Amino acid sequence: MSKTKRYTLTAALPYTNGPIHIGHLAGVYIPADIYARYLRNKGRDVAFICGSDEHGVAIAIKAKSEGVSPKEIIDKYDRMIRNSFENFGISFDNYSRTSSKIHHKTAQEFFKDLQNKNVFIEKTSEQLYDKEAEQFLADRFVIGTCPICNDKEAYGDQCESCGSSLNSSDLIQPQSTLSGAIPIKKITNHWYLPLNNFEKFIKEWILDGHKNDWKPNVYGQVKSWVENGLKPRAVTRDLDWGIPVPVENNDGKVLYVWFDAPIGYISSTKEWAINKGVNWEPYWKDENTELIHFIGKDNIVFHCIIFPSMLKASGKYILPKNVPANEFLNLEGNKISTSKNWAVWLHEYLNDFPEQQDVLRYVLTANAPETKDNDFTWKDFQARNNNELVAIYGNFINRVIVLTHKYYNGKAPKPEKFSDDDKVVLDCISHFPKKISDSIEKFHFREALKELMNLARLGNKYLADQEPWKLIKTSPKRVSTIMYIGLQLAGLLAYLSEPFIPFTSKRLLKMLNLKTLDWNNIKSEIILKEGHVLNNPELLFSKIEDSQIEEQLKKLGATKKDNSKKTIPSIKPTVSFKKFDQLDVKVGEILKAEKISKTKTLLKLTVNLGNDVINIVSGIANDYSPKKIIGKKVTVLTNLNPRKIKGVESQGMILMSEDSSGKTVFISPDKSKVSNGSKIH
Repeated sequence: MSKTKRYTLTAALPYTNGPIHIGHLAGVYIPADIYARYLRNKGRDVAFICGSDEHGVAIAIKAKSEGVSPKEIIDKYDRMIRNSFENFGISFDNYSRTSSKIHHKTAQEFFKDLQNKNVFIEKTSEQLYDKEAEQFLADRFVIGTCPICNDKEAYGDQCESCGSSLNSSDLIQPQSTLSGAIPIKKITNHWYLPLNNFEKFIKEWILDGHKNDWKPNVYGQVKSWVENGLKPRAVTRDLDWGIPVPVENNDGKVLYVWFDAPIGYISSTKEWAINKGVNWEPYWKDENTELIHFIGKDNIVFHCIIFPSMLKASGKYILPKNVPANEFLNLEGNKISTSKNWAVWLHEYLNDFPEQQDVLRYVLTANAPETKDNDFTWKDFQARNNNELVAIYGNFINRVIVLTHKYYNGKAPKPEKFSDDDKVVLDCISHFPKKISDSIEKFHFREALKELMNLARLGNKYLADQEPWKLIKTSPKRVSTIMYIGLQLAGLLAYLSEPFIPFTSKRLLKMLNLKTLDWNNIKSEIILKEGHVLNNPELLFSKIEDSQIEEQLKKLGATKKDNSKKTIPSIKPTVSFKKFDQLDVKVGEILKAEKISKTKTLLKLTVNLGNDVINIVSGIANDYSPKKIIGKKVTVLTNLNPRKIKGVESQGMILMSEDSSGKTVFISPDKSKVSNGSKIH
């Protein structure tokens, strides 16, 4: 790190169609903030950049559903997100908006630069078009039946029930969400980024160059994409909300949000540089700058393949030094879902737990999904606060400062000769700054926080073992040494806590009457010298009561109850018996079930239909393990046109439904002895 002159840190731009929740915080914003604060404490030149992502179809959908303009939506959520981040202590150097003039100009210039270099290809294709609304339909404006799991509300780009990626043309009985009309296919022209031309670059840069220093989950996902072959990706789309494509007669086309959003990091840096009076270019173009992207795993492809390919094609910018993406955080055993309101929203937390930002920062860091999906529970939140922050960290600090006031009128005492136990403790604490620094620099934030808490544990144990309150009358000189060491521990905690729990660090520094200190000097300096005057003590943390946790669980329970009240779909238009009779629905039995590689939701099922054995791909892996469904009687639509899914030919469809919790459920024959292959009438 010593050769690096500056750091450009980016945090994924939050989408302004909803508030921030704990999944966003744990996956992106807290890790990024820890790293930014740490670097500043080391005296580094840092630009910590973010902003609201304000274009794309989801914004347009939200606006249409609420009967307002897209601008009203983005203004509402930008304000909410910005305030939440500020109140939570996320220390961005600049938080911008992709609706700003500087971003529109930057994104359009980026497009024109690549176009002038002949990077793009133009392709004509058929896309779904709504004649009644008189516009082309983005994937999210099309809904229909998923061809894999039979969910009736799959979107044109993805089925949220089974997680399968789709094209809108794949949907059975597609329907426009704008007018309810059945869309037609119409010719349109778009610009594409030929990612296939960048395969060699991605392979050499990441797969060969970062095999040992990037996180396995990031490396593995990139490897999977490259092995499956990169394909051209559209950079423009037909939509009335977004950045206009900067060409003549663009026919109402805008830049695809995935193209314009990452350029938002550059435009936000420009905005910051203008406000600060510095040159923005070294932060994006100087090889002595480290560019780090903090994202969740759903953004890996954009930040490790697509955006770097754009930067490479331009030839003007540095590439990311690292992309330490995290996995997902679940809530009380279930996936966080904004559409189902299954989340802990940051703005609500700040209202329900005033002045307790650091408790959530601590818990989410301690439980961060760094290598695998993790789970947040309110009981764990309470336990970590009461048993760790209150009982260990807070208890140690309170004892040290209260006793110093009681025995020495709030002044750091003069130490006498150090005992062997003292020397062991002093030697031990001298290693903590490096331990914590090493972990942070490797993006191991959970490990770093654990070391911080180990320092608090060491202080707590030292006081408990030495028992100065028992020695004060018989060995006052010994007590002065104990309290002197305790104060050094407290001072070290105040400094080292700043990246993790900054509000607590600030309050503790005030109690200890200390100013900020460059971390490079922490080890070599005595933190509190003899005679140093402390300020009055105050409690750093307070116990969280059962009633507070019960209130949060009650709120989630109400959400779960609301979600269980599923609207029963109305009966579809009638069909002739002749059409119905064309469906060949039979009883089958699952002989074999296995996961399909490189997918999380798909199972390959081998099904016995009496006279035939067929393979079916089904998106039920989240709800059923392969072993538990072998021998299961199922209902099968057998004469569906075969379709290749992830290289496996699916020759039918298992009929499924959902229970009140959203879990997929087999539509099975009862326990009577119905033979495999029996036709269902």
